[in-house]
Amino acid sequence: MTAASPAAPARPGSTVDAMLLFTIPFTVIAWASSFPAIRAGLTGFGPLEMAALRFALAGVPAALFLIATRAALPARADLWRFLTGGIVFIALYAILLNLGQRVVPAGAASFIINTNPIMTAALAMLILNERFSLTAWLGTALSFAGIGVIALGNGLDLNIGFSVLLILGAAFCNAISTVVQKPLFARHKPLSVAAWNMAIGGLALSPFLPGALEQIPAAPSQALWSVVYLAVVPSLIAYGTWAITLSRLPAARASNFQYGVPPTAMLISFLWLGEVPTALGILGGVMALAGVVIVNLKR
Repeated sequence: MTAASPAAPARPGSTVDAMLLFTIPFTVIAWASSFPAIRAGLTGFGPLEMAALRFALAGVPAALFLIATRAALPARADLWRFLTGGIVFIALYAILLNLGQRVVPAGAASFIINTNPIMTAALAMLILNERFSLTAWLGTALSFAGIGVIALGNGLDLNIGFSVLLILGAAFCNAISTVVQKPLFARHKPLSVAAWNMAIGGLALSPFLPGALEQIPAAPSQALWSVVYLAVVPSLIAYGTWAITLSRLPAARASNFQYGVPPTAMLISFLWLGEVPTALGILGGVMALAGVVIVNLKR
């Protein structure tokens, strides 16, 4: 989500919002932990089945939240925007990321996903006629060169290359949804939009749910609890803490904290899965992140 709710942000120089001292680090850590959790979940579930189980567990509470809060039903003109969020941002994003992370380590995947602001900027240029300066193009080139270095650091071959493309596809899903759903935040609360996304996404993934249920008995306990964790913490709770953050800070300022996700994901992956990043992987990650910063600072 990229827009703030109607609540006014604190004025510069005012007392620090104590709530943000919790919501910001929690969101960063929760979203960073989703990458190693996906790798752990894939040891017991197929990529499509894991996506279906995750968002079945997250989608039902999200639907109950919409009912309990009497959230406004999507207007006919907005229906396609909500469907894009559920089908593209939730279902297709999860499938592509899960498929890519069968091969790509968690830390590397988090750096690749973090290129989505560049894709968002490019889409804004094409759709909204925003300017894309030479500096922005140079930042884009640096970021994608970094992705190439990440692939090289993981033993560049056809399998690695295809998996990197899948994760880039997931990042593109994120960018598409950002542009398409931005107008919704003028008429709906961020938490309601997130709940609609998860409920629709869970429904879209439901054809793969029977297969996930069949895989549960044979799945290692770590894989099963990783999927439960993905549904509850990075999905349900972290979307809520992110919505609170957006309600108290301008969207652009809040989004800057997401730069902390990839290095945090790399650290959690090392502690949880024992994934040791290669020197090229670290270099490529720094290049990818620096390119995103250059593009966003210029914008």
